[in-house]
Amino acid sequence: MDKRFFVADAAFPRLDVCLASLTEFTRSRIKKLIDEGMVHLNGKTAKPKDPVAVGDGVELFLPEPETIDVRPENIPVDIVYEDECLAVVNKPQGMTVHAGSGVNSGTLVNALLYRLDSLSGINGKIRPGIVHRIDKDTSG
Repeated sequence: MDKRFFVADAAFPRLDVCLASLTEFTRSRIKKLIDEGMVHLNGKTAKPKDPVAVGDGVELFLPEPETIDVRPENIPVDIVYEDECLAVVNKPQGMTVHAGSGVNSGTLVNALLYRLDSLSGINGKIRPGIVHRIDKDTSG
């Protein structure tokens, strides 16, 4: 477990806003950690709406990342653009994006793991992450 300690050098109306500004985590991720008791304000468990004053001590306890096993698969995929930070893909209709709900292979993630050097992890999980706004039955 990773522990981070912060001393507030400015006042914040809410603890979740404070930690979102001090860390790389989104406010929703911070709220989840607070709700799970993984954040202490001045040594006590806290709530997302607790105010933070100058000099307050904030402890953030991060659980070890969960490893999810996803294997590269040689699946043809149309990569429209690629550089060292970004890949734009034309996903075919019917292809699932992430494994889950009984689907463990044949996904866009499996195909990209085969074609690209790496994919970022997301939300405290060591799993390949991709950003998308497209469902299985849509192409684009």
